Amino acid sequence: MKKILFICHGNICRSTMAEFVMKHLVRENGVAEQFEIASAAMTRDAIGCDTHSGTKEVLRAHNIEVTPRRAVLMTKADYKYYDLVVVMDKENLWDMKRLIGKDTDGKVHLLLEYAGRPGQEVADPWYTGNFEATYKDVMQGCQGLLQILK
Repeated sequence: MKKILFICHGNICRSTMAEFVMKHLVRENGVAEQFEIASAAMTRDAIGCDTHSGTKEVLRAHNIEVTPRRAVLMTKADYKYYDLVVVMDKENLWDMKRLIGKDTDGKVHLLLEYAGRPGQEVADPWYTGNFEATYKDVMQGCQGLLQILK
């Protein structure tokens, strides 16, 4: 089983969007049983909060199932447990380095690397207000990731 953890600042917008999108894609491809998919935050800002309403709206508009959840904080143990830790932006990478030190196992990657866009970041809709643009980036990244993992 491949274990994937998606990471963003607060775990209410981008990482939850990626979690739900990836779960949708693996179900559509009939490989859901081969994956464990979750998401977490790098900061305590929104711990315990449900998915942002803008994220829920855009996912539902694209017929992607959204289930109730609560934002959680990534831990060092998560780095050891998950096979891949996929982050949304370079600030997440910096926060990750502070938490785990060096990525000795090569597990940490920017999501858009999988969309053929190395070094590019998924914009935070908390600030941009553009959940649709974030959705498009997340979908491209998750589709590319699934192709690599299949």
